[in-house]
This record gives sequence, structure tokens and C-alpha cells, in this order.
Amino acid sequence: MKYALIGCGRISPNHIAAAKANQLEFVAICDIVTANMNDKAVKFELDENVKRYTDYHEMLAKEKPELVAIATESGKHAQIALDCLDQGCNLIIEKPIALSIEDADRIIAKAKETRLKVCACHQNRFNKSIQKIRDAVEKGRFGKMFYGTAHIRWCRDHEYYDRASWRGTWEQDGGALMNQCIHNIDLLRWMMGDEVKEVVGMTDRLHHDYIEAEDLGIALVKFKNGSYGIIEGTTDVYPRNLEETLYLFGEKGTVKAGGQSVNIIEEWRFSDMLDDPEEVKQRFHENPPNVYGYGHTPLYADVIDAIRNDRHPYVDAEAGKRALELVLAVYQSAATGSIVKLPLRECSTMDFKGRFGR
Repeated sequence: MKYALIGCGRISPNHIAAAKANQLEFVAICDIVTANMNDKAVKFELDENVKRYTDYHEMLAKEKPELVAIATESGKHAQIALDCLDQGCNLIIEKPIALSIEDADRIIAKAKETRLKVCACHQNRFNKSIQKIRDAVEKGRFGKMFYGTAHIRWCRDHEYYDRASWRGTWEQDGGALMNQCIHNIDLLRWMMGDEVKEVVGMTDRLHHDYIEAEDLGIALVKFKNGSYGIIEGTTDVYPRNLEETLYLFGEKGTVKAGGQSVNIIEEWRFSDMLDDPEEVKQRFHENPPNVYGYGHTPLYADVIDAIRNDRHPYVDAEAGKRALELVLAVYQSAATGSIVKLPLRECSTMDFKGRFGR
């Protein structure tokens, strides 16, 4: 299967490694900054058969890849995705899938029209810990779900934002919730039944006065099934990343996943006593070198199988839209000071430009 990567920045090594691990026919990489491509080509020993392009339109026309991963700045995801779909490419789109509800809907509609597969890259769904927790949810082991919480307590310093001017802007990124916290927000929504009734949130820029968007977001979520969610996300933690945790509390079960990217089960308590908690903690424990975890490789494997067997990817475009929608709902609630009802028909990060005086 012919594969190409658009965007050779911070997250691209995970995509390259996943593509190679799944033995895709790597035909091209693309980035407007040639040095980014050259650096990744050397690091991953990409041979001369992997062509380098600064124009993705040219790459698509010449190489005709069957699967393309989009790992550019977030504000460019939607247009590149639509162009790729027009050229017959299946897609893996880094989170967030887009920065507006309207663009997410366009991607979903175009994928249906072209009968191509689109995967939103929420790779933490493939963590061993998360798969074990999801299995318990699907088997009803929690009983009635009461509430869940997602905490993302990370650090992003001035150097991080200096390395890429698009970071922290409303046009190309959004803030802590959209960039750093959306993975855990996705997991919370997925585990708690997916269907959200209403959201109330607050956001602020407490420390990073050189960016446009928020560095702190706090929200309460009411799900249609009567359960609740709590979101706390920040990039203000000193002096380094502290934790990413997901708690689930139900009538008959309590679970806590922690570690760098919710890859460790720290609490496992169920009334059915079907498994030994200590054994579960040991078996479903991963220790990745960074917050990106190990999920890209199995995510790629799933997408390849979805293409070959004409089924939906495990994390499809609709899932990507749901994660985006929840973040935008928090932004809207914080900006208006009111409860926001879902679904959102239209909303964009650009609606909040100037919110914190930049």
C-alpha cells in the first residue's frame, strides 16, 4: 500500500515509525520546510525511493498514494484532507481533525462521497490500559456510570512556542484543551457514552501571555445517559509534565489510568471480581518514552485493515469530530458565560480570536 506523510514536525517520527513497522510502501514525505524533511530522512534512514516534496499537490499528482497521514499545523488539516480525498487517498489525520465543526462535517461528507477511509489520530485509544478499560465498559462491568474525570497537567514553556509560530494561535492551533488535552477529552467522552447533553466551562491564559489561546481549561460535562464528566487541562505545571489521568466511577467499578499518557492502570476495583487487580496493573502497564505513547503503530495497523476490508477505522472521522466538538463547546461556554447545549451546528476556534487580548 503506497503511503505518504504530509508534515515533518514534532509528531512525524511516530508516523514514520508506525508506517515502517506496518511495512507500508513509503513513497514520499512533504513539508514546506526542507530541513524538516531532510532531518527525518536521515534519522529514519529513508532511501532515495522516498521522494521529498514541498508542495503536497505535486506529491499527490505524481506519487498517487493510497494512504496519506496529515501531521501539519492543525489549521491546515481540513483543506489538505479535502484535497487528498479528491485525489483518492485514504487518510490518517493528526488531532484535532479540524478547527471548526463545519470543516469536520466537510471531511465526513467527502469521505462518504468518495467511499474512502478517514481516521482521526487519537492513538491513546490503542493503549493496552485503555483497551482493557474499554472492554470493561463494553461488558457493563461498571454498572451505572456515575462520572469520570480527565486531568492533563503538563508543562509547555516559551521555547516550545518559539519553535513554531503557529502554536497557541486561534487560526492554526487553539490552546491547551485543543492541542495538549484533546486526547484525554476524547477518552472521557468515549468511555462515558459519547452523547453529551450540555457543557459549562471556564478558560484562561494565566501564564503564557505570548500566545493567543488558553493555557488553562476547566469544564463540567453532562452526558445524555445521566452521568457527568470533569475536565481539567493545563500547560502551566512547573517545571515539567506531571501527569495525564483518567478516572471512571460507576455503580460497581472504579478505575484510574495514569502515567505519561494514560498508559498505566493505577486502580482496578470491580464488584464482580473477575480478575486480580494486581495482575491487571502488571499486565496492562506500558512505560513509553514520551507523552505520545505506543498507539500510532496499532492505529496504523487498524487503518490498513479497514482499507483492505472496507470497514470503518476504529477511530473514524466522526470520533474526531466528537472530540473537537467537546473542546469547542468548552470554549463557547467560557466565552459566553453560559451553558452550551450539544450538538453544535457551527463553531470555530476563530470565533474566539481576541478573547485574551491578542
